Amino acid sequence: MRPFLLLSSRAEDLAADGEYESFLRFTGLVPGRLRRIRMEAGPLPGIDLDDYAGVFVGGGPFNSSDPLSGKSVVQQRVERELSALLDEIVARDLPFFGACYGVGTLGVHQGGVIDRTYAEPISAVRVRLTEAGRADPVLAGMPAEFDAFVGHKEACRVLPPNAVLLASSAACPVQVFRVKENLYATQFHPELDLEALITRVDVYQHAGYYPPAERDALVARLAPAVVTEPGRMLANFVARYG
Repeated sequence: MRPFLLLSSRAEDLAADGEYESFLRFTGLVPGRLRRIRMEAGPLPGIDLDDYAGVFVGGGPFNSSDPLSGKSVVQQRVERELSALLDEIVARDLPFFGACYGVGTLGVHQGGVIDRTYAEPISAVRVRLTEAGRADPVLAGMPAEFDAFVGHKEACRVLPPNAVLLASSAACPVQVFRVKENLYATQFHPELDLEALITRVDVYQHAGYYPPAERDALVARLAPAVVTEPGRMLANFVARYG
């Protein structure tokens, strides 16, 4: 069976390795079937998409909607390389799943509007499936409403013209969308459980997601969250395309 590919952009080893472990856990894949490339570490190597059953893009510190002048050289390179790869992925309708940063990358690539209108603080939010979401195979078996972990500075304000809205939340109208038949993006993090989220809270405490002095209070607010369903999307994706 062909492996899946995870494209990561997290420069911090603790966050990058934790993200990989989280994707392994919720996809049910073993390391040999989930290959990882850290895009921030250097130029993207040649990728033959025929070698892969599908492609995941994880989250990270980059914001697609930031002005060019505010983007580092590394971010600009990553965005160019990822956009070129998306040209082929979209043309082939190759199975793709972008988590958080995936909304920005796939959304921009397909003509959506990504900005800071619907940013959400680090929290657990109630997500509601649309009618199309309830019928989508990657969301199969999920309840019509469920809680998910979020934390993002930008979001999709206007869907790409060819996208189908699959899920929303009260403060962020676009939580999941699909392009064509096989290209998915989520604003929430389906790969996160509470322990993994707290690791990211600590890693990114100076990244502007929350005031660092409020770390303990933030963790206390997160602790009661019961987030059990989002990871099902990753398992469904692998079951469908693997």
